[in-house]
Amino acid sequence: MNRWSVSNPVTFNDFQGLNIVVTGGSGFLGRHVVQELLNRGAEKSRIRIPRSANLDLRRPDHAEKAVAEADLVIHLAARVGGIGLNQKLPAELIYDNSMMGLNVIHGCYKSKVKKLVVAGTVCAYPKFTPTPFKEDDLWNGYPEETNAPYGVAKKMLLVALQSYRSQYNLRGIYLLPVNLYGPHDNFDLESSHVIPAMIRKFIEAKVNGVSNVTLWGDGTPSREFLFVEDCARGLIEATLGFDGPEPVNLGTQEETNIRYLAETVKDLVGYKGEIIWDKSKPNGQPKRQLDTSRAVEAFGFKAQWTLREGLKKTISWYEAQK
Repeated sequence: MNRWSVSNPVTFNDFQGLNIVVTGGSGFLGRHVVQELLNRGAEKSRIRIPRSANLDLRRPDHAEKAVAEADLVIHLAARVGGIGLNQKLPAELIYDNSMMGLNVIHGCYKSKVKKLVVAGTVCAYPKFTPTPFKEDDLWNGYPEETNAPYGVAKKMLLVALQSYRSQYNLRGIYLLPVNLYGPHDNFDLESSHVIPAMIRKFIEAKVNGVSNVTLWGDGTPSREFLFVEDCARGLIEATLGFDGPEPVNLGTQEETNIRYLAETVKDLVGYKGEIIWDKSKPNGQPKRQLDTSRAVEAFGFKAQWTLREGLKKTISWYEAQK
């Protein structure tokens, strides 16, 4: 037993025989989580993936129906995007993510779900959090302005989980993945995050013979990136072996400068042109790097993919789709 254990923890040896609901299970992270569940013995016929066309999780009755009769719920459904989308749709981002999360949590309580896993976001951390970000720093300031509505909405779900655990003994855990990337990511330049945006821009510039690529900001911020397959594995390892009220970071603990990232993607794509930095566009949070020691201690998670190898696989997948 480690210091993150609780009395009478709800953990699983495997997933056989469990009725499992994965909200957002057809999305970027969700499809990898579903595959990891299947790899660990879950039965395909017992995994349900609510579809927004039929069940709108912003509605309490729909959320309750989505999680009915489930033993395990993994809540990944979110409305999310890069800086551009956060600037364009802040109201939708705070409303949709708050309502979906709160309704799923309340629905799990009403349906007596054995365990609930909620994915938070690194955007919940304060703008000037000292690196590496420790979970105890989560409340020491306001998030970076361009993604604050999304970050605050997701951070509120941690408080909700802790409240429902305290009052109703709903066993919910809250995980904080750092910036994700990998196959099946969103490559729409209107709403994508930095890595898929770079990959698409460099590949299209190479194919079309364009002499330069313009990227947002000045390239000075740093980020930490977690390959999506590593994140899925971390979520499942936490689901199996962790049952505490404390938030837990999921990351690599490796910080990468955005200029270095751009040069790496450019090199892997084989683009020979120039990079132009548009300093009129926002940089976002100055630095992001997580302290992942709690995940190691609580359920033994360590990332396996290097950034370069993960980028290679992501680029190969994107080029195959094209």
